[in-house]
Amino acid sequence: MRGSATDPNRAPGHRRARRAAGAVASAALLLPLLGAAPSAGATDSPGPLQQAFATAAAEYHVPQSVLLGVSYLQSRWDTHDGAPSVTGGYGPMHLTDARTALARAPHHSEGTEDARGDSARPALLPDTKVPENTELPARLKTLPKAAELTGLSAEELRTDPAANVAGGAALLAAAQQDLGEPLSDDPADWYGAVARFSGADDTATAAAYANDVYDVLRGGEERTTDAGQQVALAAQPELTPDTAQLGRTGLRTASADGTECPKSVSCEWIPAPYEEFGDNDYGNHDLGDRPASQSIKYIVIHDTEGTWDGVLNLVQDPTYVSWNYTLRSTDGHIAQHVKAKDVAWHAGNWYVNAKSVGLEHEGFLASPDAWYTEAMYRSSARLVKYLAKEYDIPLDRQHILGHDNVPGPTTGTVPGMHTDPGPYWDWRHYFELLDHPFKRTAGKSGGLVTILPDYAANQPVYMGCVTSGEACAAHGSGEVRLYSDHDESSALIKDIGLGTTPTTGVNDLSSRVSTGQQYAVADRWGDWTAIWYLGQKAWFKNPKKQPTAVNAAGFVITPKDGLDSVPVYGRAYPEKEAYPTGVPAQTVSPLPYKVLAGQRYAVGDEVPGEYYYAVTFTTDSHKVVVGTDLYYEIQYGHRVEFVRAADVQLVPSAA
Repeated sequence: MRGSATDPNRAPGHRRARRAAGAVASAALLLPLLGAAPSAGATDSPGPLQQAFATAAAEYHVPQSVLLGVSYLQSRWDTHDGAPSVTGGYGPMHLTDARTALARAPHHSEGTEDARGDSARPALLPDTKVPENTELPARLKTLPKAAELTGLSAEELRTDPAANVAGGAALLAAAQQDLGEPLSDDPADWYGAVARFSGADDTATAAAYANDVYDVLRGGEERTTDAGQQVALAAQPELTPDTAQLGRTGLRTASADGTECPKSVSCEWIPAPYEEFGDNDYGNHDLGDRPASQSIKYIVIHDTEGTWDGVLNLVQDPTYVSWNYTLRSTDGHIAQHVKAKDVAWHAGNWYVNAKSVGLEHEGFLASPDAWYTEAMYRSSARLVKYLAKEYDIPLDRQHILGHDNVPGPTTGTVPGMHTDPGPYWDWRHYFELLDHPFKRTAGKSGGLVTILPDYAANQPVYMGCVTSGEACAAHGSGEVRLYSDHDESSALIKDIGLGTTPTTGVNDLSSRVSTGQQYAVADRWGDWTAIWYLGQKAWFKNPKKQPTAVNAAGFVITPKDGLDSVPVYGRAYPEKEAYPTGVPAQTVSPLPYKVLAGQRYAVGDEVPGEYYYAVTFTTDSHKVVVGTDLYYEIQYGHRVEFVRAADVQLVPSAA
């Protein structure tokens, strides 16, 4: 029977005073019993958050290791100072209250780009307002249910970590009882309840989520949270859960037929329409024959700025734009919309679209504290590893791009390019999940640096998250600010392509570098490092005690001898002579940027000029044009750009 306020065994109407009174004693008794271990170097007395897990586990008869494992997959035990995730989840248990979160934080627009980015046809600028359902799914309102089960107020569950953990324990216990399972102290007996906790409505997604939790339980975890607390979960390598419980959850069976996903994730096919409409117009992607006709070079990471259901409505609209995959925040479920062989309209740059796969990550709050669940990070990383292996895409920041790293294809498009996933996406953790962690690869003589701040400790001030002119709440960030001199009071770096005065606005990319990006070292001064950036020498603080970058080595380009400067391009298009009859030659138009003599920029790839001509619904006129001119992709500013190989020389960065 489900626990209720009248069930003395569940005692859901408890108060924090009673919890606090027995917290230390309960924690001391339960740590060895239920799978938690004090962190290395910690005192004998566990911290408040570890105690909260022990207390809630005892009160709701949930194994502490299960409670810790679920919380880790939701938030990595972070509290985020009571701020909601991108889908309205609060606290270490990610209890969702999306309606409240949505009311507290407005939507933001990130740009006005033409998603296709192809000058050969009119710009596609559909209404980007995401329709939201009036009735939210159960997975986005678990916090109100936890309030009913515990008797705690919604505000307590949102802001008090101990109350939040208790709410998560109550939900797990209720799910266990709904399944008719005993409140066992054996973690192996809780597989079905963990699967139900995910909020998934199908067995494949619920199983993928539960399997991730039990992977955490088997391997153990230990970390210092964003609140500075050490939390630990002892490894249980022999743990084998009762997976047969999944069949008793009552969830629907979803088919993965037609998808291009690894078996380690849950994936379903929700196709974007390829349809003709209006006056010789069509949408919302182009048919292709990749990788046979042209290679796939990039994976582009986006966030949706909309809920799962609303965004799926958009991608099924033939008059809208498209992307290849959408990932759900609460459980990491994936929907595929466009096959890898075809070209989705997602990045605002036709060259990048034709050479990439686009991943949209669910998130409807342009919040100063937007954070992403561990479940979605892990699911996304597995998908990216699969795609990278399938299409031979290097796992580095020159090929795994944020939408904010995609260049404007022409001068006029530069100001309107999008800025997602923004400064709160944790690239460092993401690449650890990709099994390609960023690290030092050279000494000071290597000539390059890889940007690598400590995400939690690195908290640059951003403005305008909620209200224009107001500072965003303090939050960890993977981005580092740049200055015109080795002094934080000096001017910010100006991006002449934007044509605006640089600011610390959350969507202003002119003076920021991002984790994993590599730049050529231009100078050093005490705790400061200078890099070549947007044609200028740009400084960032890089103290030894809390470094924001590590030394690296590789290849760089610099103008050929005798050239004062060389032009920079936003797309690598072929020379005019390469176009066959019937295919209009595309202009190779430089951007307002230049690489000046003596400057050096890190190289990501060497590519031939290439253009995919696809402007009609019927595919008989579609052609891939490949030129003889070669280009180098370079890390020029926050975004990547291209230079003609004929204009530059390629040299080792240490030379």
